[in-house]
Amino acid sequence: MNYLEFQFKMTPCDEVHSDILSAQLGEIGFESFVTTEDGVDAYIQVNLFDEEALRNIISDFPLDCTINYTYAEVIAQNWNEEWEKHYFNPIIIEGRCVIHSSFHKEIPNVEYDILIDPKMSFGTGHHETTSLMLTHLLDSELTGSTFLDMGCGTAVLAILASKKGAQNITAIDIDEWATENAIENCRLNNTNNIKVLHGDASLLKDESMFDTIFANINRNILLDDMHNYTARLSKGGALFMSGFYREDLEIIEKKANSLGLKLDNMKEKNNWVAVKFILN
Repeated sequence: MNYLEFQFKMTPCDEVHSDILSAQLGEIGFESFVTTEDGVDAYIQVNLFDEEALRNIISDFPLDCTINYTYAEVIAQNWNEEWEKHYFNPIIIEGRCVIHSSFHKEIPNVEYDILIDPKMSFGTGHHETTSLMLTHLLDSELTGSTFLDMGCGTAVLAILASKKGAQNITAIDIDEWATENAIENCRLNNTNNIKVLHGDASLLKDESMFDTIFANINRNILLDDMHNYTARLSKGGALFMSGFYREDLEIIEKKANSLGLKLDNMKEKNNWVAVKFILN
């Protein structure tokens, strides 16, 4: 499967501008965003690219900003080598969990060690939403529980859940490369209790109930699919969601409340939030 690699140049360019652009690009099929000094690099599957939708995002961008871009088709290659050369450094979460790749040499000794060799999939722990969800996960008691990682990317959340004692784990992603990468990363971490599925929330109708569900996607998909998550969440179970901004919390909470979910906890970082809801 080939991708288009976009290089977006933004004037002015700061964290707020690049985060908003990344979020909007995610809503039209882009994935794997990398912040650069003057913008964002982003990737999308060739068959998903909609040029008109991209033009609308740029013309309707909510901040005063000039956005230009170039792109080229990227043939399948050794993405581990690309990440090693350009992007992926080890990350430590709460001093308890380190996420690193096979090419890293100096790894700190912490409670949870996760080995990730990323391809095109999102979720190495560097983005605010992933790190927020990892922090929620570190705070959660999962021993003997059933766990769902929805929009799993590299499967880093599912892998940490396994290391924290969850027994039956399902990881789902709509992107074929992400599911292939998730399977590889589960093998690298000897987490044999994770079932990886390729597809969307419609797959949940064939799944058993979950005690805990983590969904790190984006606002619109969360709103569309929250009823599917709730239908497979055990009574008293926890639904964690991220991939949206602080100002989107009101509409997320309103939808959640209509499904019998009550807000229990929220974490925030650079205007991104990750929330915990409990099913009454």
